[in-house]
Amino acid sequence: MFKNYLFSTLTRISDLQCRPFSCQALPREQWATGDYVVGEVIPPLHQPSRVELSNGRMANLLEGDLIVGAFGVRRATLAIVGDWQSIQADGRMNNLTAAGIFGRATSMSFLLLPPTSLLYRGHVLREKHKVCMKDFVPSIYKTDYNCPTVMIIGTSMSAGKTMAARVIIQQLKQVGLKVIGTKLTGAGRYRDILSMGDAGADRIFDFVDVGLPSSACPPEEFRVCLRQLLGRIAAEKPDVVVAEAGASPFEPYNGSVVLEEMKSQIRCTVLCASDPYAVIGVSQSFGLTPDLISGVATSTTAGVELVEKLTGIKALSLSERESLPQLMQLLKPKLEPILLG
Repeated sequence: MFKNYLFSTLTRISDLQCRPFSCQALPREQWATGDYVVGEVIPPLHQPSRVELSNGRMANLLEGDLIVGAFGVRRATLAIVGDWQSIQADGRMNNLTAAGIFGRATSMSFLLLPPTSLLYRGHVLREKHKVCMKDFVPSIYKTDYNCPTVMIIGTSMSAGKTMAARVIIQQLKQVGLKVIGTKLTGAGRYRDILSMGDAGADRIFDFVDVGLPSSACPPEEFRVCLRQLLGRIAAEKPDVVVAEAGASPFEPYNGSVVLEEMKSQIRCTVLCASDPYAVIGVSQSFGLTPDLISGVATSTTAGVELVEKLTGIKALSLSERESLPQLMQLLKPKLEPILLG
């Protein structure tokens, strides 16, 4: 039995670090998304090769390390595409994201080093039954989601959404509100919601909390999990929720389902753009007029000017302190009943 494991961030909802388990290879027909599995790091090992641990810390990997992660799917337009269904009979697979999503990479950006190579060593078992992420999702009383929400969406991944979420959370906490930070779609990294906690969020949640390694799954399956997650958030009775939808609504991470499910509670929409012209595409395709545009496209004054010229919508670089009074000037009318509370 293997004893020295590195527990990836997808295990953070589990008790695998404090209760015994065994590792045993299972036949392919028993595999499924969200299964906890063990992968051994094998060559070639490109440095730096790292895994995000259950506490969010990054650990450097060595050949022979054993990582506990979960079978999942990634469909990143600017990074890696892959899934566990593509694993072949040789058992070779990859860590598709540092969070511990295991599958075989089928496509990747030429800008990246290849992902960590792994060999499937088996499933995590207890009493001869496989252990899955869903096993650790608590049952809660159904709570309707009626929380005022600031929704942050993007034109692509790496567009600046998490930075925007941090700044907005920090500003809302400074006026005395109870704020929950959440990432509703994406691929399982813990760092994004941890940064929301660093900014002052009273609680943080993401789709991992309802048993999903990523939100790249059938829309109706995701809808059920999203409603579970929103119920957990609502049970906390926040004054306001700052929600990030990872990637963009176009990508197969179910961002469009998020917008559909939450539209009645969205008080303010922030669109983070990687390119000024992409703003037009997102707005037209979803019939969505954001209240504010930020992100990479607003990194310079030239970018801000071009975005405002193209769209007629207010643009701010939220990383600049001078923008914060303008941000609050925009947010206050949207959240006025809460602020007057």
